[in-house]
Amino acid sequence: MVDDFKGKFIVVSNRLPLEIEFQDETESEDAVNDISDTDNVTIKPGSGGLITALTPLLKKYKGLWIGWDGDFSGRISASILDNEGRNLGYDLKTVSLTHQEVRDYYDRFCNETLWPLFHDYLGRTKFHRSTWRVYQHVNQKFAQIVSQYIEPNDFIWIQDYHLIMAGKYLKESGCAEKLTFFLHIPFPPWDLFMRLPWRKELIESLLYYDCIGFQTRRDHRNFIQCVRRLIPQIKVSYVKKHSVIKYAGKHTLVGAFPISIDFKEFEDIAKSKAVQDEAWYIHENLPEKKIILGIDRLDYTKGILGRLRSFEILLEKYPDVHEKITLVQVIVPSRINVAEYKKMRQNIEETVGRINGRFTVKGWVPVHYIYRRLSRIELAAYYRTCEIALITPLKDGMNLVAKEYCASCISGNGVLILSEFAGAASELKRDAILVNPYHVELVAEELYKALQMQPAEIKGKMRRLRNIVRRNNIFVWLDNFLKTAYLELPNDQGTFHP
Repeated sequence: MVDDFKGKFIVVSNRLPLEIEFQDETESEDAVNDISDTDNVTIKPGSGGLITALTPLLKKYKGLWIGWDGDFSGRISASILDNEGRNLGYDLKTVSLTHQEVRDYYDRFCNETLWPLFHDYLGRTKFHRSTWRVYQHVNQKFAQIVSQYIEPNDFIWIQDYHLIMAGKYLKESGCAEKLTFFLHIPFPPWDLFMRLPWRKELIESLLYYDCIGFQTRRDHRNFIQCVRRLIPQIKVSYVKKHSVIKYAGKHTLVGAFPISIDFKEFEDIAKSKAVQDEAWYIHENLPEKKIILGIDRLDYTKGILGRLRSFEILLEKYPDVHEKITLVQVIVPSRINVAEYKKMRQNIEETVGRINGRFTVKGWVPVHYIYRRLSRIELAAYYRTCEIALITPLKDGMNLVAKEYCASCISGNGVLILSEFAGAASELKRDAILVNPYHVELVAEELYKALQMQPAEIKGKMRRLRNIVRRNNIFVWLDNFLKTAYLELPNDQGTFHP
């Protein structure tokens, strides 16, 4: 770790790392707003890529996480958050948001404007000035809360597309501490980003940060291209594979930092007796079947329908695999009240039904479909048990599932089939089987080849994949980002490229 890091480690994100449920909660926002009995509140540690990545770091550096707690009516008190923070090993502070703010800032601008645009879905992208204004307002609210807890030498790390503008408002309020930003989703190329009516405002807001991290070199290049197009007067230099942007009297460091996982934690869980027993139970219920695992949050970027179609083509073309394989498709519920996602779930379930209706015989159901969040033990057991992980997003910033699978595959008897459009592909391309998820027939062919792969080749590839994830773990990711944030910047007499 860099020696300069002496203050608090502050993480700022859209949501706190908690899952908050109410026993009598309904899908009606008015009903949720009427609930006041905190005895009905269930609070659990959250899950997901960002939380998985940052929790070990916050514990190690006694950090502070600032975000929205998901509560509209003040039912989650400061004392409750303090208690949850003690359980997690770091402090929690919330940002209060109204229904209207969440609807316009999160549901609409973040998820109907930035999310599809940054994932190359221009046809799904909506532009509304009213939601843009609310996005700015909410970013200001986050900045105001963060400013209350800043002390000298703190390191502030703002996370993801929800809060791009928060750094601008913090700097304008007088924040002099190290202020950094990490984008977990892809950054689009210029020809897509230019469609955004507020493209220059977002780019200029990003240049208020001292250091910006992207998942891949491609995202880094896309960002630099957009900056050059929108602000021709900038100057760019290069230090240790990172870009240094000089604009309006300040410097911003920019680099690619592929996020990772705590390899040892996943490996240790996979070795545990609880996971061993659960894995035995899974295979006991699927005797003499090779398990193909797909696990995704419900989202149109994950390529779930295409993956199911590829599996169907496999069964059509290669009857010799019948009764020898099973696809376990896990869908983690997401945005359950959004009509588009309800329709997506319906389409997935209809496709699963069609495949099983076509190919099921006595003693064999081709697709096992699970629509719920798995416990960590269940997840690790499926990782440990499956022979093939089929991870085929249409576009992904990184995809930590691929890395979690490698860390959990302690037997070495696993094959990773990975979309070439996942950020993880740049690190794992040598020994993963890379596929174009849009080419469903080719995915089926590669899946068949993986089923025929010899044990020695499988073990060799997985050993190398595990070594990559072990070496480039979450602590290396943090160290690389912090070292870059504290790099000595070039002076004005350095070599800059206009």
